[in-house]
Order: sequence, then C-alpha cells, then structure tokens
Amino acid sequence: MQRPDWAPDDIDIERPSVARMYDYYLGGSHNFAADRVAARAMVEAVPDAPLMAQANRAFLRRVVQYLVDSGIRQFLDIGSGIPTVGNVHEIAQRAAPDARVVYVDVDPVAVAHSQEILAGNGNAAVVREDLRRPEAILRHPEVTRLIDFTQPVAVMVVAVLHFIPHSDHPEDVLRTLRVALAPGSHLVLSQASDDTRSGVERVEAERVYRSTDNPLCIRSRAELTAFFDGFTLVDPGVVWVPQWRPETPESAENAEQAVFLGGVGRLDG
Repeated sequence: MQRPDWAPDDIDIERPSVARMYDYYLGGSHNFAADRVAARAMVEAVPDAPLMAQANRAFLRRVVQYLVDSGIRQFLDIGSGIPTVGNVHEIAQRAAPDARVVYVDVDPVAVAHSQEILAGNGNAAVVREDLRRPEAILRHPEVTRLIDFTQPVAVMVVAVLHFIPHSDHPEDVLRTLRVALAPGSHLVLSQASDDTRSGVERVEAERVYRSTDNPLCIRSRAELTAFFDGFTLVDPGVVWVPQWRPETPESAENAEQAVFLGGVGRLDG
C-alpha cells in the first residue's frame, strides 16, 4: 500500500485505527484502505454507524456552544480525533476569540493534521498523549501554556470512553482530571451504549474493533452516569446525544438510533 505524503512514517497503515475509522464515518479523507475495510465491516454489522458518528459530532458542537454561552473560555479536548468541520476551536473562537483550546490524541495522523490546521493559531494547540495518562496530559508544556487550571476549564472526553476497558480504570482517570479542575469547570462525556441494541449487533461490533488497537467496551447509562462522580449533571442529564438540548424537537426523534449516550457535568464550589 502506498503511503501518502501526509501520513507519519511511524504508523502502521495496514492496521485499522479507530480515529481514522471515525474519520471515514464522517466522510473524511484521512484514512487508509485498512481503515475503510474495517469501517465498512462495522457499517455492515451496524448500519447506523455513520449516523452514530454524525449525531455524536452534532452533540459536541451544541455542547461547545452551550459552554461558551456559560462563560467557559478554556477547553481540553481529550481524544479529539482527526479534525473535521465544526472543531472545538472553530466554534469556541467564533463566539469568543479569546477562547483557548488544547486537543489531545494518541493517533499520530490526528495530531499531524491538527498541527496543520492550527498553524498560526496562538490560542490553540495539539498534544500527542493518551487519555489513560492523565498526569502526563496535565503537565504537558502545551497544556500548561494555554490552560490555567485555577480558572474554569471544560474537559471533553467525547466518543472515547468505549475504547477504555474496565481494566484501565477510567473512573480513576476521570478522578485525576477532576481533582485538577477549579469550581465552575465542566466535564463532557459521551460513549456508545447497547441499552437499546440487539446482542447480535454488539457481538459483531466488538468483533470488528478487535482488529484495531482499541477493542470496544460498551457501557450502560448507569455506568456512564457514574463517571460524573463529583459533578452536578446539567439538564437534561445523561441522554441519547440527539436529546441533549436539541436545536429542534424533530432532531431528537428516534434518538436511541444514535447509540451514543452523553452528558455534561458542572463542578460546583
């Protein structure tokens, strides 16, 4: 397989990447043949997979607008993925030019493409790091340069937690991040759930993602809600992502088809 010019030399383009599969679902072009094969297998197993990705991305955009309207000017987007239309810095800085954004992702293609997009933007940066290493994220020079943790911060972990197994103790990861935050900060979470899906679809989805470095770990609404420990949930709580403050009532119809649950928590003083 020919390696395109934008692909970093240190990645295996023969092995599917969850970030590049997600890019494919969203209609992006920063993916390889192996990613497309895996993504198409996922769509065959779960035909709503592209809808799921699109609904989750729309949730992210609505949340960022809500946070900016609430006065948040600092965003730490962990597991940010490959940039596409409606990135956090675009939404936040359009409404508040002084907003500061740090993206964090472990995928080198996501990081390289983000660096290209953010060139010349002094209030935004990208860091290559893993959610499972929260201490390394918090002390990274680019994070400490742009984020003042004595002031409110929005920490966004969107469409990532279903790649963090129980054995990696995601509750401890989120607790470490929470301890670093000032009152008024927010935590944004979303992840895939099988609360309304057949067992067959779950088995097939898990089979597809076992070909990647990030097997799926599906969770229930109760499990995702528990990750907001220490935060006060913002209305309407943990819901299917189209139901989170929809722009129109129609856009929240058949919300369970989106498969992603999401919510926003506020850290009170």
